[in-house]
Amino acid sequence: MRAQKNPRSNPEAAAPGQNQQSLAVEREASVALAHTQTSRRRRLPTRELARLVAASPSSSAVAATTASEERRGREGEVMGPARGGDMARVRLLLLLLLGLGCSNGGRCSSAQTLLPPQEVEALKGIANKLNKTDWDFSVDPCSASGNWINSDGFLFSNVTCDCSFKNRTECHIISLELMRQNLSGVLPEEVVNLTYLRYLDLSRNFIQGPIPASWGDLPVYNLSLQGNRISGTLPKELGRMPLLKSLQLEGNEIEGPIPPELGNISTLERFFISANNITGELPSTFSRLTNMTDFRVDGNRISGKIPSFIKNWQSVNRIDMQGTSMSGPIPPEISLLKNLTELRVTDLSGPSMKFPPLQNALHLTEVVLRNCSIYGEIPSYLGRMQYLKVLDISFNKLTGQVPANFGGMMALQYLYLTDNMLTGDLPAWMLKNKASNKVNMDISYNNFTGNPPSECQQANVNMVSSFSSSNDNSLQSCLRKNLPCMGKSHYSNLFINCGGKTVVVNGVTYKDDSYQIGTSSFVLSDDKKWAYSSTGDFVGNENADYIARNTSKLTMAYPELYTEARLSPLSLKYYGLCMENGEYTVKLHFAEIVFTDDHTYSSNGKRVFDVFIQGAKVLGDFNIKDEAGGAHRAITKTFAANITDNTLEIHLYWGGKGTTAIPYRGVYGPLISAISVTQTRRNHHGVSIGVVIAIVIAVTCLVIILMFIAFYFKVFQRKNAKGKGRHSFYKGRKTNTSELQTRAQYFFSMKEIESATRHFDPANKIGEGGFGPVYKGTLSDGTTVAVKKLSSKSSQGNREFLNEIGIISALRHPNLVRLFGCCIDGDQLLLIYEFLENNSLGRALFEHQLKLDWPTRYSICLGTAKGLFYLHEESTLKIVHRDIKPSNILLDEKLQPKISDFGLAKLNDDCGRVSTRIAGTVGYMAPEYATRGCLTRKADVYSYGVVALEIVSGMSNINSMSNEEYLHLLDWAERLKQQGKLLEMVDQRLGSEYSQEQALRLLNIALLCTNTSPTQRPRMSSVVKMLCGQIPIEVVPDDDDLSEDLRLNIARSHSSMNNSKTDWSEMPSSDPSILLHNSKDSGYLPSSSSSSLKL
Repeated sequence: MRAQKNPRSNPEAAAPGQNQQSLAVEREASVALAHTQTSRRRRLPTRELARLVAASPSSSAVAATTASEERRGREGEVMGPARGGDMARVRLLLLLLLGLGCSNGGRCSSAQTLLPPQEVEALKGIANKLNKTDWDFSVDPCSASGNWINSDGFLFSNVTCDCSFKNRTECHIISLELMRQNLSGVLPEEVVNLTYLRYLDLSRNFIQGPIPASWGDLPVYNLSLQGNRISGTLPKELGRMPLLKSLQLEGNEIEGPIPPELGNISTLERFFISANNITGELPSTFSRLTNMTDFRVDGNRISGKIPSFIKNWQSVNRIDMQGTSMSGPIPPEISLLKNLTELRVTDLSGPSMKFPPLQNALHLTEVVLRNCSIYGEIPSYLGRMQYLKVLDISFNKLTGQVPANFGGMMALQYLYLTDNMLTGDLPAWMLKNKASNKVNMDISYNNFTGNPPSECQQANVNMVSSFSSSNDNSLQSCLRKNLPCMGKSHYSNLFINCGGKTVVVNGVTYKDDSYQIGTSSFVLSDDKKWAYSSTGDFVGNENADYIARNTSKLTMAYPELYTEARLSPLSLKYYGLCMENGEYTVKLHFAEIVFTDDHTYSSNGKRVFDVFIQGAKVLGDFNIKDEAGGAHRAITKTFAANITDNTLEIHLYWGGKGTTAIPYRGVYGPLISAISVTQTRRNHHGVSIGVVIAIVIAVTCLVIILMFIAFYFKVFQRKNAKGKGRHSFYKGRKTNTSELQTRAQYFFSMKEIESATRHFDPANKIGEGGFGPVYKGTLSDGTTVAVKKLSSKSSQGNREFLNEIGIISALRHPNLVRLFGCCIDGDQLLLIYEFLENNSLGRALFEHQLKLDWPTRYSICLGTAKGLFYLHEESTLKIVHRDIKPSNILLDEKLQPKISDFGLAKLNDDCGRVSTRIAGTVGYMAPEYATRGCLTRKADVYSYGVVALEIVSGMSNINSMSNEEYLHLLDWAERLKQQGKLLEMVDQRLGSEYSQEQALRLLNIALLCTNTSPTQRPRMSSVVKMLCGQIPIEVVPDDDDLSEDLRLNIARSHSSMNNSKTDWSEMPSSDPSILLHNSKDSGYLPSSSSSSLKL
């Protein structure tokens, strides 16, 4: 507000009678102000304010100050325009005070209007605490000179006075506005001595320290501290501010919970606390804030569910809850918020949910519901919202077709549907949009069918990977899932200068990536070796560039790699195309070149995003500036990647965290400077003869060693079979640490692990694995891990440890538990895994620790199938798990499944083999594996079918059925199938909230997987396609009587062994006749067929 002591023109120049009118208005305003000063609770009615302002003769002063107020409203924004009629009333009151404060012949001298000494001293204390040196205290602070009023359109340093007190002979400060001054220091307590202060704005500076508790006595309407370095917790005393309408604290470092006392501020209309470190849940006392119009809590660690009390905010028009730790679903009470115009809720954890009911919010202009696990079809009522400009419902589980009426949304500018499961024909209006360039759209990563377009980028429509798998050879590779290589794969490295021109660094050429793009873009490189896809728009900055350019001096090595960087507001994916399959080292180069390190407002920015490689998260809440130790400093992150389908995917994703308006609006999202990808092992072509000879010698020596180890294993097992006792494989020798270090990427010291687990505190024990206990731990960098402590009692411990390290460290898949590394301390062996907070599927299903709705259950089945598909067919190591069961399927924060416990994994070629050790769990083992030790990939398929039945029914297969007629789920499922009542298996807890079509599909697939004949079971690749509806479900063959008897007998033997607590993992099976003999003697298998069973 550009305010001063005497803002009016000389009333003598006014029209006759106008001066008397002005004096009358002043008297009326003084009465109103006096009443406000005594009660501090009365709000001047809008109608009265309007009448007073209309009566004011100084329309030019009002207009000039109104422009300043409009500018202030814009400066207070973070992600969009401010709304709320009460804020306008506050501004009108300040304008009225400004316009009428000094009307004594048009002049106010310091002798006539004096500021009380205590307020002058308060200003001196404020200047001292904030290191503000340009105030001239030899001049009256209300004189509009001496730098007491200084606004150049960007920097604002204004002190506003009201001089209507005591017949206009005494002034008081009513507004203090110090914006973008680069002020340092701490928040001054002296502000409380400005007892008439109504507006305090210290935003966009470098002020540090906590908010003084004494500020709870401030009589301000507006308190703005955004964009500083303010720390500490929110003082509960702020709840004593009865006049407060707007509290703007975003972009600071405030921590701790929100005090419930803030719910006592019944006048509060705007609450901005985004981009801080707030924890805890939203206080229930906020249900009292019935005047709320604008509520923003993005980018905090606020937890708990979105509260239903938001229904009390009947005046609210904007809710921002992006990037928090809150869980869904969005409460149905949101349907009561009819005045809602902007809704942004993203990255919710917890169970899946249906699309929230927004049909009553007819004035919605922006809806962002990204990554909220929303399932079902897109509601058609969205297409009838005539004001809707932005619709972002990407990264969900939406199915069905795009509503036909979306083509008639006249106001729509941005439509993001990427990464869902949408099907059907691609709407024609999307391609017709090419001519008008009206709507920016991203429909990538869906399952559309029909006639595909000829290109992946149609003007402003991104369609990469948007079509389901097809045998149509005319379909462009970039339209297919996972961008498959249509020709020969022959690339073994990749170097990209992201956002910059071609540069040569250390003899390596980094390719040009200076393509100018906009929203919703897919770009294929000129050599077709790589591509990238960008999603989103920079809200509030329509002219934003998608390339950042450094303007400061760079002192790091190879600065040419960091001069430019590629930006994206939401999602940025780089693809390496037609790469040779194998192991690669991926190096990602970063440098923060937008924010500064100069202790100014521009150094307060926080860029936070996530990084995924091949679908697995490798960096969470990554902050370049913090990681590199400052701005304009380089940092390189190195990762291992496994390419199995000739395509590498590097995904950078913004989850709504960090600042969004520093140094100006629309600055957020991922940033990357360069990418380098190289094979871990060099190709043998072109090497010298000497190197070839060395390799041959080394391989020969390795084969001899392996043969010796195999011989040792054989002797060792024979001794065990003869009952001569169990001995450790490593008894009498040290663990070969160097051998292990070639198998794992990272090693941890025992000191690190003991510190992480608090010396294996029993309170941190989260389970008992097959070889010992599992502990929860927190590493020094804050990463939560699960530590599997292998039991020294197990003779298999060290061998299985080697097995796990060698296999798991090479695997990268979203549905496999990731191994971070291992620890070796003498004979103590430990594995360090990623920690999954929702524990196992078994606990969720059978102990009811989580409520699993139908979309979540179906998603778990699909994810588990994809994980097994990877192990069986996509991985270069063909792996059989051997122990698929609910307790070995863990759930992440989004309830997505991850297969665990590869201690029982076994390398396997395409030929069947007889296992020398039955390693599995009763109730999940395939008949041929349980009876003969015959191990193939089809054994896992059988186990998967059992788990699928459990997921649908919510019942455990290893517990006896209450109905004596049926022993286990398989038996029950077969009978229901014959009776045509298969849907009776669906968990009764779901009620009618499930898809009958999906349930029947899943149950029929489960029965197909559990066929007694391995040859009749499908491959896991076929299971995935059947679950996705890409191929029809194979006809389940009718088992003959012998097979049916066998299935029943196997179930009975499982039940018998389970009830007697027989440990099958300890039963020798090198002679499969032992199991057959036991079954035969028990009468479980017909003796006449025991030697010729067709399994």
